[in-house]
Amino acid sequence: MRIRDGETPVFGPGRLTLLRAIDATGSISAAARRMNMSYRRAWLLVEAMNHEFREPLVMRHIGGVSGGGAQLTPFAQNLVAHYDTLIKEIRSLIDAHVPTFDAYLKRGANVAPDDA
Repeated sequence: MRIRDGETPVFGPGRLTLLRAIDATGSISAAARRMNMSYRRAWLLVEAMNHEFREPLVMRHIGGVSGGGAQLTPFAQNLVAHYDTLIKEIRSLIDAHVPTFDAYLKRGANVAPDDA
């Protein structure tokens, strides 16, 4: 499931995984390494998300003695929670239709598709 702004994809599984990795590691570079992605690619995705949404999704902290870091904003945490809810609802809807489509298969139950 991807969220689009017109024809432009702005959020989906890949960006969600990047946000979760940033949240877990506290760093864009560590998140990129975790995902086997270049730092530049991760940084460009974060920049794109921060630009495409009404509020930034990732706040970056400039390095110092302990180095820099990044964290999800409350706006991003809310977006991720709503996206997770949407995915759960879609999966539930699909699961409810599985018996109907199973009935169309040769190995399916001995039930006519319209009765499933």
